[in-house]
Amino acid sequence: MSPVSGRAWRTAAVLLPAGAAAAHIGPAATWLPGVRLLLFPGLAGLGPRRHIALTFDDGPDPVSTPRFLDTLDELGVRATFFVVGEHAVRHPRLLRETVRRGHELGVHGWTHDRPWRPAFARDAAEVARTVCAVHELTGRRPRWYRPPYGILTTSRWRAARRAGLRTVLWSAWGRDWTADATPVSVRARIAADLRGGGTVLLHDSDHHSAPGCWQATLTALPVIVQDCRDAGLTIGPLHDHEPDATGGRGRPPARPTP
Repeated sequence: MSPVSGRAWRTAAVLLPAGAAAAHIGPAATWLPGVRLLLFPGLAGLGPRRHIALTFDDGPDPVSTPRFLDTLDELGVRATFFVVGEHAVRHPRLLRETVRRGHELGVHGWTHDRPWRPAFARDAAEVARTVCAVHELTGRRPRWYRPPYGILTTSRWRAARRAGLRTVLWSAWGRDWTADATPVSVRARIAADLRGGGTVLLHDSDHHSAPGCWQATLTALPVIVQDCRDAGLTIGPLHDHEPDATGGRGRPPARPTP
């Protein structure tokens, strides 16, 4: 969703001593596409050159997610849905239906909050809680983690690793959470960064974004899929993509040197 703003960085600095703030929030520099793509290709979700991993965040949502499932069925495409734990347990039938239709589930946290203060025990408990909920409700254990807002902190990276998850962000996004998103703008944003081997980020819910913005994404989805196919790219979930593990299971990304 929204970027790591200058105000947010300043807030973190005020809340924490300088050394602790750098250690905690430093990995969030991987939110910057240039840093992520160059230094941590696995974290950017870079995989096989002729394949695109299609991913959705923030669901499940009983209003919008079924519409995405139907459209993906019509397109013959499977994807990875990064679910928020508190939504997943409210809509277990929808979660199971997503898996029944051949899609993969990943962990997007128990809630969708910003992690400005270190809280390893809480982060570890909430990531593990979401893993357990998904496993118990679907019989499938998730493999992937994407932190809310794409903000990776040291404690969230450690929590995902402890839960046996690989952290993956994205290499192209539709910026589809905003009030001014349109099908044309969503497609254009994806097209600007679309490359073979990339991971695409979209949203199947407006739980944590502008009301109704998912409709622009849904309308743009068939055209995005066709753009990929016209470029000779196949599309599928992260399970079929297997991004390089660099940045996903090794050392947490360090704060870039000024």
